[in-house]
Amino acid sequence: MSETVTFDLSSLKFNDAGLIPAIAQDEASGEVLMMAWMNAEAVEKTLETRRVTYWSRSRQSFWIKGETSGHVQELIDFRVDCDRDCLLVLVRQTGAACHTNRRTCFYTAVRECEEVELMRPMD
Repeated sequence: MSETVTFDLSSLKFNDAGLIPAIAQDEASGEVLMMAWMNAEAVEKTLETRRVTYWSRSRQSFWIKGETSGHVQELIDFRVDCDRDCLLVLVRQTGAACHTNRRTCFYTAVRECEEVELMRPMD
C-alpha cells in the first residue's frame, strides 16, 4: 500500500557542494542512460517543467538536457532513494543521452582487465 505525502525538497541530502547525483533511466527499456548532478533549483525546475535539468559543475550553470543537441529527456517519474541522497529520473529519451552521441554514457565495460567498447556513436 502506498502512502502519499507532500514532497519536501529540504529532506534531500545534498553534498557539501550542494549537489545530489541523479541517474537517468529509460522509462520503456529500463536502460541506465547517464548520471549527472542536480542542485535544489535543478530539482525544482525538473519537477516544474518535466524537462530534466542538471547542474554543470564545469560550467557552473544549469543545462536542460537536449536544449542545444535536441536529445531531450522528458521526465516520466521522479524517484528518491531510501537515504534521500540520490535521485532516479525515469525519462523518455529522444536521441543520444551521452555527449559522445551514444545512446548511454555507459558504453564501455571492463572484461578480464580489458576495456571493451559496447556501442558506437549514433548516426
